[in-house]
Amino acid sequence: MSNTITKTNFSFPNQKSVYHGKVREVYTINNDLLVMIATDRLSAFDVIMPKGIPYKGQILNQIATKFMEMTADIVPNWLVATPDPNVAVGLVCEPFKVEMVIRGYLAGHAAREYNAGKRILCGVTLPEGLKENDQLPQPIITPSTKEELGLHDEDISREEIISKGIVSEEDYLVLEQYTRTLYKKGSEIAAERGLILVDTKYEFGKTKEGKIVLIDEIHTPDSSRYFYADGYEERQEKGEAQKQLSKEFVRQWLIGQGFQGKEGQSVPEMSDEYINSVTERYIELYEKIIGEPFVKADVSNINERIESNVLAYLAKNN
Repeated sequence: MSNTITKTNFSFPNQKSVYHGKVREVYTINNDLLVMIATDRLSAFDVIMPKGIPYKGQILNQIATKFMEMTADIVPNWLVATPDPNVAVGLVCEPFKVEMVIRGYLAGHAAREYNAGKRILCGVTLPEGLKENDQLPQPIITPSTKEELGLHDEDISREEIISKGIVSEEDYLVLEQYTRTLYKKGSEIAAERGLILVDTKYEFGKTKEGKIVLIDEIHTPDSSRYFYADGYEERQEKGEAQKQLSKEFVRQWLIGQGFQGKEGQSVPEMSDEYINSVTERYIELYEKIIGEPFVKADVSNINERIESNVLAYLAKNN
């Protein structure tokens, strides 16, 4: 669709490198700053869908920005500025090669593993008798490896992370503490908005000074799963699907079309009508979790807008 941004190819002053991730494109400036552009690409089962989702990048970037601002007093983060609706500028960090996934409920990947008979997930033992979407006795951390583009992230235990030297024990304890702190705060904010923060993931990095900070995104529909609190218990008792705001509805649609990112499977065609419905779900989540109307940015020429805003910021601050 014409009003989406799915790829960038900028050349900013003092640009040292560019990294194209699943959804975000990261430009390194002077080896000090990162210019992170949230595209409209949609990734599911570690596969990038052929078409972009209008306004998705803006929604992700603005949710992440607002949550970083709301949690900066409890967990330090990389964010410096947001010169454009799709852009975050932050400190250069060395990312930890793990994603810190925390789950308060048995949903998504954890539910699929549990229903397949597994009772130990990332070294954490789960009790018998749970139903899909049940609240867990307490939130559990189930890390995954952070793989390169095109490779599947893999579940990994705390013990493996430390024994393999992926993260030192000292640093990992900080990652765990920050993960639990952010999830608690995110859950409180969600509850105020009539939502349940079911599960989420965080990524962390180290600044040049050796400080551990939150990087990338936080509490967005790409990294988190939300249920509506109203009617949650009633739906559980009846064995009904939960009303949710997350990317899971895309995954379920893909599964229904016979696609789970496995070898030999083809990505199903997404109609313009379906793509627009995905945009509406993302906007719904933004407005529900942030608590204010979503204002669509000018998308008549997104690339030109982003380039102009980033250049103006760098000229003024670099």
